[in-house]
Amino acid sequence: MLLSASDGRGPAGTAGARGRALVLARRLAAFQRRRAIGVLPARPDAENPGTEHCPGRWRVLAWLAVHGVTGPAPLVVIWALMAALDHVFFRLHPVERTTLNTFALSVATAAIAAIILMSLSRFRAGQAWLTRTLLEPRPGPDARILELTASRAAVVDARAAELRRIERDLHDGAQAKLIAIRMNLGLARGCQDPGERLRMIDEAREVAGQALTDLRDLVRGIHPPVLADRGLTGAVEAAALLCPMPVLLDLDLPGRLQPSVESAVYFAAAEALTNVTKHSGASRAWVRMRHTAGALRLTVGDDGRGGARTDAGTGLRGIGDRLSAFDGSLTVSSPPGGPTELTMELPCALSSPKISHC
Repeated sequence: MLLSASDGRGPAGTAGARGRALVLARRLAAFQRRRAIGVLPARPDAENPGTEHCPGRWRVLAWLAVHGVTGPAPLVVIWALMAALDHVFFRLHPVERTTLNTFALSVATAAIAAIILMSLSRFRAGQAWLTRTLLEPRPGPDARILELTASRAAVVDARAAELRRIERDLHDGAQAKLIAIRMNLGLARGCQDPGERLRMIDEAREVAGQALTDLRDLVRGIHPPVLADRGLTGAVEAAALLCPMPVLLDLDLPGRLQPSVESAVYFAAAEALTNVTKHSGASRAWVRMRHTAGALRLTVGDDGRGGARTDAGTGLRGIGDRLSAFDGSLTVSSPPGGPTELTMELPCALSSPKISHC
């Protein structure tokens, strides 16, 4: 009746009423979902709750129909039982003939009421199961589309932040040094004292060397030369050598990956090792890498204090965002007291055999 009601404005009014009814139904369903099973992941059909083409609308309407019937059921059952007990009580023991049996029957009535109240918990569990069955997000194309959209948005944000970092490094580093070089050379050109002129030229040369170092560091941060020269295995080995604690390496990669994938995995591994050095308090660490069944699996672990969480800072979140650009995932296992293991998985294919890059 609610969906077919018209507000007097013809088909357009009927469509508007149906849309508003769906909005109210979905909001009520969301509230009941949270009550029944706690906070769930984002719903895959939440992109436009006001339209009739939402993928989950029929499940919401089915839940409304079932819940409308089963929701009042406990009240009806309790009312019927209490009415029956009341009828039996006063039929067998009228008020003017109160006896000891009256007290016994009262105790029995209270016991039955307690049993009914205790059974309500089971009924609520059944309702929660029904709510979860009908309203829990379902895997499907829409969920996959939203997942990919969210991951791509995170990647775009990460890329924008990376570009801002590069711009800032160029502005504060190499650009400032190049300006200083130009000023020193200009002063040297107009200087009449040969000794002072040579000093200015030497100073400009020294600043030029510093600017070149800054540019090399910047390029290394974009795509490390060791990654192009030695591949992902060699690059991870080089990153492990920078750690102050011993790092056990178990790397088995029988070929090369696409350059973009290698770069993402390398920076993810380097960030993970940096986190081990800064935050774990570990005495040793380990890195395992395998490529099986068309997927790369990289594990970085340590024997530190544990307690790492993806929501505790930007480091682990950045690793996850970097991997999500390639449909990868990050799993964190870090109980308090350790050990900690970060497992990164990416679906990828080997682009060439290892021997071709030796």
